[in-house]
Amino acid sequence: MSQPTSIDAAPPTTTATPDDSPTGVSRMFIQLSVMMLLEFIVFGSWFATLGLVLATNGLAPVIGTAFTLAAVAAIVSPMLLGALGDRFLASQKGLGLAHLVGGAVLLLLPAAVGAGSGTLTVTLIFVYMLFFQPTLGLANAIAFRHLGADNRHFPFIRVFGTVGWVVAGFGVGWLGLSASVGIFYVAAVASFVLGFYSFTLPATPPPAKGVRFSIGDLVGAKALRLLRHRNFAVLMGCAVLTSISLGVYNTYASTYLGALDVGNVAGVLALGQASEVVFIVTIPFMLKRIGMKWALFTGMCMWALRFVLFIEAAGSGNWLAITAVVLQGICNDFFLILAAMYIGQVAPVELAAQAQSMLILVVSGIGAFIGSLVSGEIYTATVGSQSNPEPGDWSAVWAFPIATAALAALVWAVFFRQPRREEATPINA
Repeated sequence: MSQPTSIDAAPPTTTATPDDSPTGVSRMFIQLSVMMLLEFIVFGSWFATLGLVLATNGLAPVIGTAFTLAAVAAIVSPMLLGALGDRFLASQKGLGLAHLVGGAVLLLLPAAVGAGSGTLTVTLIFVYMLFFQPTLGLANAIAFRHLGADNRHFPFIRVFGTVGWVVAGFGVGWLGLSASVGIFYVAAVASFVLGFYSFTLPATPPPAKGVRFSIGDLVGAKALRLLRHRNFAVLMGCAVLTSISLGVYNTYASTYLGALDVGNVAGVLALGQASEVVFIVTIPFMLKRIGMKWALFTGMCMWALRFVLFIEAAGSGNWLAITAVVLQGICNDFFLILAAMYIGQVAPVELAAQAQSMLILVVSGIGAFIGSLVSGEIYTATVGSQSNPEPGDWSAVWAFPIATAALAALVWAVFFRQPRREEATPINA
């Protein structure tokens, strides 16, 4: 039988909730849920169909570059903002400022895309993502900070993020904007709303305020020490491998659905997020039944399966591609959300923002970078090289993420050690 990793215990994570009364807790739950809702309305209103918008406006050659630079932004910015947030800037203020600046950048994108300027378009996307990518980790850190020991309630707050993505997808599809630069205006408005709303969130002061700051903190060096612990390191490694699949999906799923002549692409992609709403509420039950290890293993395997369905859809019908989209519920809930929950359990409070930012870095940064870069090269050599490409020409694009997801599942099954019925032990950093 596997033995639990030896990790020194740290003091229990405390909550910054200002009011522990039932009314205060309910108000906090609503505030955090609205935060998640708006966070993913911003993200889902433009990111899901970005590839289709670029292809429709004659910028198909820069699709891979756009998503690759978005991933670079995730590598460059989250750890820096996490380190600053842990010491100098209240998390809710950092969230608000990032979204206000990001909204202003989004307003510049329609003109750049409309002018057919690939260079300006990808530059603006990169600048925007420098501000947006850290907000994913900040939103998680704010939620976990105020939930404290009740972090098993996180899925019920995070589900509103999924609802936000669904609302954004169906809204964009209903407005007929799936392939239009209008998605950037929708995202900008939502970003401004969240930016101002963030300043009304429960006060989340820097947990490490007053602690001596070093140059290493600029890159989150102290959070990197968490990698000395076996399970945390295995999680980060498997997160990179699995998020390669996520990077490929985000880059080319909308374009592929367009190639299959699927109507209302934004609405179809939103079905994936709708399925997340269904599966996210099963997380506490699954954790109790099979534990953290095998729940995460399930998510990794589902990433491989969805791309197998994409390949089969080329010859067997669009319903397989739509089924692959709907698998999003298991793929994301049993990977991204469980990973965030595990980090919430083990990361010491003074490194909470940096640890959550590290997850965003490896998922939306390193993994997505590799996925978008390599799939872009494969797309150019296969689909892009055809004068009149067919859906079957996409097989090589999808074979790559199948391999990385399968490898992640294998590494996770062999090297992650945690008995099914034992809670993760907090790390003493």
